[in-house]
Amino acid sequence: LAIMQNLLKRLQKELLALQNDPPPGMTLNEKSVQNSITQWIVDMEGAPGTLYEGEKFQLLFKFSSRYPFDSPQVMFTGENIPVHPHVYSNGHICLSILTEDWSPALSVQSVCLSIISMLSSCKEKRRPPDNSFYVRTCNKNPKKTKWWYHGKQFEFVVTF
Repeated sequence: LAIMQNLLKRLQKELLALQNDPPPGMTLNEKSVQNSITQWIVDMEGAPGTLYEGEKFQLLFKFSSRYPFDSPQVMFTGENIPVHPHVYSNGHICLSILTEDWSPALSVQSVCLSIISMLSSCKEKRRPPDNSFYVRTCNKNPKKTKWWYHGKQFEFVVTF
């Protein structure tokens, strides 16, 4: 019970921070948190002066009972999934802070800022080279993917 209270306290604090001081181009989808505090949708707009300027995206955040010690499940959802070398067409995002580089000191805001930065620094809109194979074989939960990060390159390891 104490774990759940700590989780709720942390999520409420982050919810307020996101409502009062959202990262540029990000807005909490208020309807999404009415049903459940452990699943949020954040509406996102591509930053001005980038390849994604004016485009609208949605990020889905799911928090387990082990949050913040366990990273949230984060993926793009909805009609428009950004075409990006680290974003699969099913919305899964290859970003090290979502898996092995996660720390409880990070927050929804820091994840949003990392995703904005990842999109904003993109030089060419394209899918990851292994997109079709990954989308066919991956788990619905992107956290179940074993990613290998090496510099700006990454690969996934198929685990069944």
